[in-house]
Amino acid sequence: MNSMNIRRSFSAKLSIWILLLTVPVFFFSVGMFFRRSHQMLREEAVSRANGVLYASLQHISRYLVTTETATNAYGWIVEKSMHPDSLPVLAERLVRFNPYTDGCAISTEPGLMPQYPKRFMVYSIRGEGDSITTTVEKDYNYFRKQWYIMPHDQQKSGWVVYYDETDQLNLDMNGMIATYSKPLYGPDSTMVGVISTELSLLHLSKILAEEKPYPNSYFIMVDEKGRYLGHPDSTRLFNKTIFSVASDPQDQADLIAMGYEMSRGYQGAMSVTLYDKPSLVCFCPVPGTSWSLAIVCPDEDIMAGYNKFTYMVITLLTIGLLLIVLYCHQMVSRSLRPLRELLGKTQQIAKGDLEVGIERSQRIDDIGHLQNSYVTMLESLKHYMDSVRAASEKAQNYNVELEEATKLVVEADKQKTAFMQNMTHQVRTPLNIIMGYAQILNMPKSDAVSDEEIKSLAGAMDYNSKLLNRLVLMLFDSSDSGVSETAQCQKHESVPANEAMKEMVDYVMGLSPSIHIAFETDVPDDFVIRTNKKYLQYSMAEVLLNAVKYSDRQHIVARVNRTDTTIRFIIEDTGKGIVETDREKIFRFFTKVDDFSEGLGLGLPLTMRHARNLGGSFTLDPDYHDGCRFIFELPLA
Repeated sequence: MNSMNIRRSFSAKLSIWILLLTVPVFFFSVGMFFRRSHQMLREEAVSRANGVLYASLQHISRYLVTTETATNAYGWIVEKSMHPDSLPVLAERLVRFNPYTDGCAISTEPGLMPQYPKRFMVYSIRGEGDSITTTVEKDYNYFRKQWYIMPHDQQKSGWVVYYDETDQLNLDMNGMIATYSKPLYGPDSTMVGVISTELSLLHLSKILAEEKPYPNSYFIMVDEKGRYLGHPDSTRLFNKTIFSVASDPQDQADLIAMGYEMSRGYQGAMSVTLYDKPSLVCFCPVPGTSWSLAIVCPDEDIMAGYNKFTYMVITLLTIGLLLIVLYCHQMVSRSLRPLRELLGKTQQIAKGDLEVGIERSQRIDDIGHLQNSYVTMLESLKHYMDSVRAASEKAQNYNVELEEATKLVVEADKQKTAFMQNMTHQVRTPLNIIMGYAQILNMPKSDAVSDEEIKSLAGAMDYNSKLLNRLVLMLFDSSDSGVSETAQCQKHESVPANEAMKEMVDYVMGLSPSIHIAFETDVPDDFVIRTNKKYLQYSMAEVLLNAVKYSDRQHIVARVNRTDTTIRFIIEDTGKGIVETDREKIFRFFTKVDDFSEGLGLGLPLTMRHARNLGGSFTLDPDYHDGCRFIFELPLA
């Protein structure tokens, strides 16, 4: 309903006013409901994410506490058995009896072992399955490694994450190792070495990936400097920080703030944008370490159900609103329907449509009286207009018939004049030649030309007489008598296909000795078809003569081939061809593409008529563009 119809419709106006009063209140209530639902869903997501976060944290803590306990227990034994032969056994035993660990290294201070005055270290590595490899390393400079420097300088145990460039343990992820290092002391309370138990961050990553609150949620873990210790993208581990993710500090201040919160060991939940995705991040410190663990839940996962519910509610609200609009409009318009119908019919009457039917009303109110008055008025108008219409239609029909007849007479006169002029020209030219050459031949013998010239004149007279004969035959063919004769002709003569075509090629080449027409066939010479030889050869001759007349006169081919059901006579030439707009025009009687060309415009139309009378078809191949290719096709049966 457009704006003009609304302005004119009283029922539409009333419905709109009702909706303007009720719809804002309705949408405000729904908006408050959705806002509260969004808050509740966000609170539920925080609770759910924290639950998974604490569960994963407990799992990781169990790994860490177990490793710490085993290291502390074996550290006491190592301090009592500080001997080159005992240390490899203790390192191997610690790894074997503690499945949470991936390696153990025992390193001593210089000069502790008389046999090894510079340094001495043993380490055991857990391999595939239950295999454990223990090695004594005498040349490895571990004094500059973080896992040795931290307990040595701080004189206390703790967790260290370091990047092993050589990846010599072959058990970490991207060269990263988490190790618990404990200083060892001798009987005089001096530091004698360090025992380090190593835990692959690959294990920690597997622990973090075991449980997800949402399909696309993931864990991250950072140290006190914000460096990634755990992340689904292994390329970010250890060599990138959470602060480097924020490409624009001003636009991603929330991410930087969260990074500081995590690196300082705080606990909380924040809404940030990570990798262009709004997400909820819950984080808390890892007990016993300087690390912080966080779970990232994309908003698109959290709000998936909410969004689906929103779309469904919006759809239902839209449908409900449409139903309300329709109901209001229906109720208001029902009481005004008689007036609206009467208004529509009177508008049609005002436009001149007196065939509108208005029924007499049984109502006794003003609307009923108004409707019955219109019925009486319409009946009077119809009676008057019927008489006027009858006289007008009679005069109009007479004028139309007279105009059509005049057009036909004028067109016929034009065609007759054009045809007579064309025919006169076509007949006069060869006739003048014959008459002129005849006068030359009637000259006294003393003035006569030579025998060779006489022969040439006779040939020219013969050629032009054949042209006259061809014009006469075409005129007869196009007449009523010719049409009747063609329709009643014998169509079941036995005609050799190759011979019929070859004779017409020789005939046309005889008329134009300078022209060569190639003949090709893929049917045997004894192949015979059932048709009328006269009209078949007449048609072939017409098409060949057209090819000689309108092509480049150098590449004309007459071809005979067959399909499973038909025999095809094809005449092909090269030249300018026929433009697409004139391809239907060439098959109309007395019509020529070029008004200045020779001919009566009968050759191709008569050929098409002969083809149809013989049960076949005559077409111009639209796929051939080097000139013209006409196909005369007859059925074999």
